[in-house]
Amino acid sequence: MKQTRWYILLACSLILLSSVSYLIQIVVFHRTEDTFFYMLQDIAFVPIQVLFVTLIISELMSRREKLTMIKKMNMVVGVFFSEVGTGLLRLFSAFDGNFEEIRGNLVIANDWSEQRFDGSMKFFRTCHYMIDMGKSDLDAIRTFLMEKRADMLALMENPNLLEHESFTDLLMSVSHLTDELDARKDLNRLAKPDRDHIALDIKRAYMLLIIEWLSYMKHLKGDYPFLFSFSVRTNPFDPNASVEIK
Repeated sequence: MKQTRWYILLACSLILLSSVSYLIQIVVFHRTEDTFFYMLQDIAFVPIQVLFVTLIISELMSRREKLTMIKKMNMVVGVFFSEVGTGLLRLFSAFDGNFEEIRGNLVIANDWSEQRFDGSMKFFRTCHYMIDMGKSDLDAIRTFLMEKRADMLALMENPNLLEHESFTDLLMSVSHLTDELDARKDLNRLAKPDRDHIALDIKRAYMLLIIEWLSYMKHLKGDYPFLFSFSVRTNPFDPNASVEIK
């Protein structure tokens, strides 16, 4: 209500200021016809000004703001993978019964093109994930996620993520898996239906995590080659990856 009153007051003040300016012009120069002529000419130009400001300048500013927002979001995504994502990829892949078959789509090389990244992301959106609960230790995932819970909560509070729907979905799926694992006392004595439920939660988070990781790597290759080089040399899916340059 107060904001509406402020807008009305501002509009009335501007109209009054304009009227006083025209009145002074008439009183001083005694050229009423010229004053109304130029006033109508200015009014006639208003729609063009609105068109220029709204559709052109506003669009350019919107694009610039969007680019700035994307950079901020990618910084947040980078922090996530540095603190949580890369380690979680290693833990999830240990449960993947088809990991050796899909590994080739995750061993990123310096010569990968945008089309190669897009093709790999498309593959992981439709591929069959086989989560084998007997291949690794659920307690390791729970311990890792509980240690990173504060980091996850801090990321979810970041307002920049409101524009990044896919990454928000990833954080929600990982947070849900954390709650599921934390709520169970003994992960080694789960009934089969319960194990299947946990496997489904892992599968969901695993798929979103891989796709988001590939998207982030694509961004690094295009905008930050030095960070991309480090990420390639620490690729959790590449058995031959070495941080040391040889």
